[in-house]
Amino acid sequence: MARITHNDALRSRELHIQALFLAGLGGDEQAYRTFLLELSGYLRGFFRSRLQQRPGEIEDLVQEVLLAVHNARQTYREDQPLTAWVFAIARYKLTDFFRGRSRYDVFNDALDDAAELLDEPHLEPAQASRDLSRLLEGLPERQRLPIMHVKLEGLSVTETAQMTGLSESAVKIGIHRGLKALALKVRGAR
Repeated sequence: MARITHNDALRSRELHIQALFLAGLGGDEQAYRTFLLELSGYLRGFFRSRLQQRPGEIEDLVQEVLLAVHNARQTYREDQPLTAWVFAIARYKLTDFFRGRSRYDVFNDALDDAAELLDEPHLEPAQASRDLSRLLEGLPERQRLPIMHVKLEGLSVTETAQMTGLSESAVKIGIHRGLKALALKVRGAR
């Protein structure tokens, strides 16, 4: 009997929740309700580990992220890991929460934390995040930075252009070409 690894379990959860989300986008209301219910459980665990001193804030943040995911659902690209997209939204909401309270320690979170969205609380961060980091490292800076800032951190194209010194057009082109290159790398790795 094959042994199921931690990475296999995370990948299975990723595929399951992504399938629910995509079915919901396709009009399956029950799948979408199930997606929101399951995602809310993952988000509660994610925020619980970061807001141990403020447990009363967790539910508000969960609801804010669910609303943001719902409002931005048409922007999700199927070639992206759903958890990375949701993590960017969750991290943005958490950043806003801390910013409003003059706490900036959220900026020290690593991209590895994206895996925690589907992780069990007692398990280590997923290999998937490290794999994503390795894939991104293989891209030229003009592609890697726009993807990291816009797609993973949730910054706007304008903010990313200002941070990187690239034009807005260059940021958009970098994202497009970078995602295309990543898709080719991933397909080649299977």
